[in-house]
Amino acid sequence: MHEYQIVEKGTPVKEAEKAIILLHGRGATAEDILQLASHFPTDNTYLLAPQATNRTWYPTSFMAPEDENEPWLSSAVAMVKRAIDETARHIPLNKIYLMGFSQGACLSLEVATRFANEYGGIAAFTGGLIGETLKTNRYQGDFRGTKIFIGTGDKDMHVPLSRVKESVDILENSGALVHLEVYKNRPHTITSDEIEKVSQLLFK
Repeated sequence: MHEYQIVEKGTPVKEAEKAIILLHGRGATAEDILQLASHFPTDNTYLLAPQATNRTWYPTSFMAPEDENEPWLSSAVAMVKRAIDETARHIPLNKIYLMGFSQGACLSLEVATRFANEYGGIAAFTGGLIGETLKTNRYQGDFRGTKIFIGTGDKDMHVPLSRVKESVDILENSGALVHLEVYKNRPHTITSDEIEKVSQLLFK
């Protein structure tokens, strides 16, 4: 089970106008992913990044049978939901943004879709919804036009494009406006083009 650990930067939550919640990838840290926020407008912004215990949100592939990722996956979902709820005590959901890379991108999409609402925006840098198969009955709520960016490689070694497209269908059926960007032969990383597109889509 994950210990609830949050690293904070930027404007204090009680004074901020918006918030960005960032989720790191496997083997990384909250401090690592917080650096991503420097590429986006962060005036009057509360920045927070949960830290996964042992630097991983769940032990195996995001497409493995679910019992292979439990109880870590459920604990990770609860941790991120708690971060959203505590932030929303001071900042409205439509001013709260979610971002993540790889494992963190998958977890961002999973939590947001299980609790769909009008968020400020979501950026998933190489990720898709979690599960051996996607169970649509677990996804509740309405994104009400929330803009979601998903960037991925066409042959990513960890995240199959077929799962990304399947996830897009569910997100759109839940009321999201999804921008999917597929990069040919792109390595498992975040590119400057993705950062520019997220800046234009979510913050302009």
